[in-house]
Amino acid sequence: MLWIFKRDRTSITDWLNKKFAAVPELAAANVAALNAGHAYGETAEIPEYFSTISMPPAALAPGEYRTATGIESLGLGLIAAAKLADLPLYFASYPITPASPLLHLLSRHKDQGVVTFQAEDEIAAVCSAIGASFSGCLAVTSSSGPGIALKTEAIGLAVAAELPLVVVNVQRGGPSTGLPTKTEQSDLLQAVYGRNGDTPLPVIAASNAQDCFECAIEAARLAIKYMTPVMLLLDGYIANAAEPWRLPDLDDIGPIDVDFRQDPNGFQPYLRDEETLARPWAVPGTPGLEHRIGGLERDADTGNISYDPANHDLMTRIRSQKILGIVKEVPPQEIGHGDESGDIVVVGWGASYGPLRMATKRARDRGVSVSHVHLRHIWPLPENLGEVLSKFKKVLVAEMNTGQLLVLLRAHLLIDAKGLNKITGRPFRIFDLLEEILAEANRDQESQA
Repeated sequence: MLWIFKRDRTSITDWLNKKFAAVPELAAANVAALNAGHAYGETAEIPEYFSTISMPPAALAPGEYRTATGIESLGLGLIAAAKLADLPLYFASYPITPASPLLHLLSRHKDQGVVTFQAEDEIAAVCSAIGASFSGCLAVTSSSGPGIALKTEAIGLAVAAELPLVVVNVQRGGPSTGLPTKTEQSDLLQAVYGRNGDTPLPVIAASNAQDCFECAIEAARLAIKYMTPVMLLLDGYIANAAEPWRLPDLDDIGPIDVDFRQDPNGFQPYLRDEETLARPWAVPGTPGLEHRIGGLERDADTGNISYDPANHDLMTRIRSQKILGIVKEVPPQEIGHGDESGDIVVVGWGASYGPLRMATKRARDRGVSVSHVHLRHIWPLPENLGEVLSKFKKVLVAEMNTGQLLVLLRAHLLIDAKGLNKITGRPFRIFDLLEEILAEANRDQESQA
């Protein structure tokens, strides 16, 4: 392999000598085997299709790097978010593929003030996290599609009680127990709409392993500022894939402001911040701030149980406006690769980022007018997204489902988009996406002719 990729043997030779320093003859045998393999590549008459491949050094920014999977990056991001908010991190989960490694990782970080709880089932896990949130923790729960379905009623409780909660969904193939070890992006509509009643919450999606770190902090920031559950989507491919990750400096990341209500004067549990519409976070045990929470509808001011029709209408609209107001926190959507206008734009989210970016680049190298737009914020959608997409003649939406983001874009932006869908349990390949883009470009040329 080192001969095929023209890699130097020195670093591996040094590593072998260090690893087997106590048994020099074993080190020498391994080095001899390494050199013998390299000599075989040089001397054997290997067919032409096994010719050597030049692998230049990666163009990476200077800094300290480590290899990280999506789960590792996500877990460290949650710990960082708790540090930035100066809150204890409470993580409650029930084992499920492919989300379980997050529990394994966080359970090893008690030294960072992390409390983990492996519950007896999914419902117990999310309800425990809601209780931790009520008591003033950064509360997180995680699962995959089937487990998120079981958590649904309790997530609705967190929306009604208006408590901060990060819900991590590591998607896998469905429906039901589906394909536990295969990847898919089929929980998008479940994340945006999958609760009884009008129960809105923000949804963000990580695009690769290192992006999970930033998304974890962003999810925590939104949950605390707007007093709401936040759904963070990744999938089995991102969770298990590893890549070089440049370690961030927490001093470069702004703190997460936490404003626990302390003053009992004029306190009402559902009186809202004028800017965010968030209710106050009043930790149990604070004198004068005693109040009840629950799933029954609340009076808009007092928080007492209310069956008044006008009040329910008002509360439903306020909860919706609060989530839609998060669009102020969403950066304007940018073109990830390509021109700001043209014939074709390919829209993606989540794990399609890498293949889509490379497929777009290769298509442009062949003269195709195509650009790539990648979404982190699934709900609410970026405010300028409709304007960005309107500058292209054709919109293609690539996702590993039957077209769920496609439905969202058509419904809310009134865009006549077309889906590029793959539901095989495997991630997109650059070659397949490139073929689809070239085919669309050829169809346009034929129609013009």
